Order: sequence, then C-alpha cells, then structure tokens
Amino acid sequence: MSSATTHRFKRRIIKTIVLLFACLLLIQFIRPEISHPPVTGDLQAPPEVKSILKRACYDCHSNETQLRWYDQLSPAVWRVASHIKDGRQVLNFSNWQSLAPGDQKGKLFESFNQVQLGAMPLKDYQFVHPSAAVSASDLAVLKQYLAGMIARKPADSTKIADAEKQFTQYKAGTFGASNVQPTLNGIAYLSDYKNWQPISTTDRIDNGTMRVIYGNDVAIKALKENHINPWPNGAVFAKAAWTALEDANGNVRPGAFIQVEFMIKDDQKYADTKGWGWARWKGPQLTPYGKNALFATECINCHRPVQGSDLVFTAPIKH
Repeated sequence: MSSATTHRFKRRIIKTIVLLFACLLLIQFIRPEISHPPVTGDLQAPPEVKSILKRACYDCHSNETQLRWYDQLSPAVWRVASHIKDGRQVLNFSNWQSLAPGDQKGKLFESFNQVQLGAMPLKDYQFVHPSAAVSASDLAVLKQYLAGMIARKPADSTKIADAEKQFTQYKAGTFGASNVQPTLNGIAYLSDYKNWQPISTTDRIDNGTMRVIYGNDVAIKALKENHINPWPNGAVFAKAAWTALEDANGNVRPGAFIQVEFMIKDDQKYADTKGWGWARWKGPQLTPYGKNALFATECINCHRPVQGSDLVFTAPIKH
C-alpha cells in the first residue's frame, strides 16, 4: 500500500470517528422524559426486606428512581426510560397503599415468583447494575417475609356446608349465570372444561386459594407425546380457582368459587398476545374480567418469566 493510499485510509478512519462522535453528541439532545412523581403510599416492610427491594426493584418499580451517570446517556437512557415506564405500570411501590390488602399480597407473591424464576431484575439491567442481583440469601429473607403474612384459620361448619353446596352445583353444571358473556377480546366461555382431564394443581399460599388446571383433548394428546414446547394450536387450558377452606382436622377443601381462566393456543389468531388467547371470568356469576381488551397484557406480564416454556407456568402431572 502506497503512502498516499495509507494517508487516504487514515483520513477516512478519522472522518468516520468524528462523524460517529458527532452523532453520539447530537443524540444526547434526544431524550425521553423520566418523571419523578411524589411517593403517595410506600410499602411498609422490615428493614432487611425493604433494603433488598430498594436495591433490586425500586429503580424501575417506584417513583424513587436513582439514575447513574451512565443511565442518562443516549441511547442507553431510551432503554432505561422504557424499563421505568413499564415497571411502574405493572408495580409501583410508591403507590402501594392504594392497593387493597389482598392485591398487595398477590403482587408480592407474583414479584417473588418472577425473582425466583430469574425473570427479574431484567438481565440487561443487572449487567450494568450488578448490585441489583438477588442472592439465595436475599430470596430466603423475602420468602420468610411472605410466609409471615399467611394466617389460615379453620373454617366454621356453616362456611364449609355452604362451600360444599356451591361445589355440588358447580359439578352439576347448574352454577353461574345462564348466559355468560364473552370477554372483551372476543373469547367465549367454555362451559365444558369441567369434563376435561385435570393436568395439575397449584396452591397460592399468599392468598389462601387453590386451583385445578384442566386440559382439553388436544392438550392431553400433546402432553402424552411430549409436544409441549411449544404447545400445538388448539391446546386449551382452564384454571379454576377457589378459596381454600381448612376444617378442624387440618383437611383442606374448595371454598367459594373465585374465577376460571383460559389459555387458548393459536399462534396465528393470537399472534399479538404471544400466540395465546387469554380469558377470565370472575365469581359465581362468571363476569368477564377486564375494563378493555388490553387486560391480556396483564396475563402476559405474569407469565413472562416462563416464556421459555411457551408461557405455561404449571408443570403437568405425568400420566
């Protein structure tokens, strides 16, 4: 390579570097707004619990966001602003007291599960904020805190008798409203789910509820053939939830009916909601859940930690 060619090559490199630097400088003026609203009702928790939450969660899930200098540089600040906006919408500890006590427990349980499954804090956030990582000892502290919030008392005979009557009606098909309306995203109620095969059960110790997960014929066939990641189109799951009643002998049985939820797999029809149709009906009257069709986003956010398992949380019972 001649000296003239080398000189031209060096000039191009210098121009490229100058151009990149100029672009980097210019984009510093393109900045999203990151608001800092007042704290209206912060979570009250023991110091050891609060310390973990502040370190691992508060930057994105509160109004007390602490931005480091490198968080405020574009284009990184665009990603940071997105994290904060989404995080506050899902859970904001600064508005904690606006939630009902039951919802507070539910949010804590959901948050603990996401941390335990490794979905939170987000990996790219941890990469540049290593102090946000939650250790095994941190998890033990959080788990002990949640366990201390649980207080299950034996139900009286009247409540048990009422629950048994309701459950009999449920199994007989005489339960609920005569004309159940579809959800706001257009999914119709599937009344036959009670005749499907149970796949698994779960117990929400945070709010004293028990759930049974049923699968339709397509889901059961996929399970037997180990075709479960992804699940095939046409697979449907139903999750029915009751309060958990404990009698004087410590036996736990279904209490009042709470809700039934459906996950319907169709990767074309429901492409906008991660390949699944989401639906929920609440209470004995089977009232469709959600103020608008965007309620499915709430479902997706809850299931996001298990996106590696096609968004299905519960490990099926082996048949």
